[in-house]
Amino acid sequence: MADDHSSTLTTPIPGQERVFGFRDQAALWFSLGVGLLVMQTGASLMPGLSPKLAFFAILLGSAIGAGLLALVARLGQETGLSSGTLMTVAFGSALGRVPVVANVIQLLGWAAFEIIIMRDGSLAVIKQSTGLEGTTITFELTLVWGLILVLLMMGSMTSLVRRFLSRIGLPLVVASLVWLSYVFVSATLAKGWGDFWSQAGTGETSFWGGVDLVIAMPVSWLPLVADYARFGRSKQGSTNGTFIGYAIANIWCYALGALIAFNQPSADLVTGLLLAQGGLIALTLIVLDELDNAYGDLHSGAVSSESLFGGFGIIRRGVAMAITAIVLALVLTTLSETTSQLITQFLTILSSVFVPLFGVILARHRLIRAVALAANALPRVEWTATLAWILGVAVYQAAVFAYPDWGSALPSLIISFALAKLLPAQRA
Repeated sequence: MADDHSSTLTTPIPGQERVFGFRDQAALWFSLGVGLLVMQTGASLMPGLSPKLAFFAILLGSAIGAGLLALVARLGQETGLSSGTLMTVAFGSALGRVPVVANVIQLLGWAAFEIIIMRDGSLAVIKQSTGLEGTTITFELTLVWGLILVLLMMGSMTSLVRRFLSRIGLPLVVASLVWLSYVFVSATLAKGWGDFWSQAGTGETSFWGGVDLVIAMPVSWLPLVADYARFGRSKQGSTNGTFIGYAIANIWCYALGALIAFNQPSADLVTGLLLAQGGLIALTLIVLDELDNAYGDLHSGAVSSESLFGGFGIIRRGVAMAITAIVLALVLTTLSETTSQLITQFLTILSSVFVPLFGVILARHRLIRAVALAANALPRVEWTATLAWILGVAVYQAAVFAYPDWGSALPSLIISFALAKLLPAQRA
């Protein structure tokens, strides 16, 4: 397996190691799309938006976000290269390191958040099942989940996806989502679906602001998708598997989060889940599913870091990333309302950086593919691509502050894509 070898990032994954089919990709991205953070973000759409506008925003934002993931997955499968290498090819051998560094930092942040989620979720499960309300073992639980991640980082990524996620993890996660959907849809019907659907929003969130919030979650996976798509056997399987798997999970979890917030209003989504019938079992399964999200962050961080400095191997890098994430998780507090706001701000910053960045990459996908496959020399800085990226970031930030009701992701994506198409590419 490639993650057990010492192949470099600039070397495409060879044919014999391209073992992921459509089912593997769909299972992987469905599983990565499921999480308590996604539900928490879905819950935040209401009551600012009406239920009707919230669900339309979920459908549109999920289609756009999953579509972007699928397009990058296609490029990753065609070239057999990692996300870090694609960024380097797009922006130059020197400047290409900047988004890679940003990616490694954000992946460490995400991994720490995931450890916190697993820690707090498992603590809630322990308290609910034992009745010991005063139980406080946050330090110990942080170490337990962190050490599990360290052990996972010592194994093979491809084996984990094919042997565990596809065959065992996916059915359990789907079962928990089906049960929670049944519970909260039934509760909504009991209160009156017509009354729920016709409710007006309070107005602090605009429709396009809601779409931005939905797009933010899949966008956070954009710098990772090629790291897994490059193991795909076919272009069609990688593209369709990524889109279908992630779109279904994103729509399902955002919508479920909105329903949970409506039926079990609480400052803590975990509490809302525990109050549901059978919520203890469902929460336990979803907490376990967070492991693959954290693993995905750490594996891609290890892959990306290889383009920053040489030596070591993917496994050692992954273990080092896991230990760093544990330390961050120990420093951070539980997912309080303040931390939830921090996560929302974190998502906004990430979107402003990576939406225009991948707008440039998608605009020049043919050139990037040709340069990568031909192993051509790269300029130190690809100035026109960099200009398109910087202007895209500026448009995103300007829209956030000046025109918040219009949304930010789509204007930024359109501007960066159009500029990268219009401006001539620089040659080495």
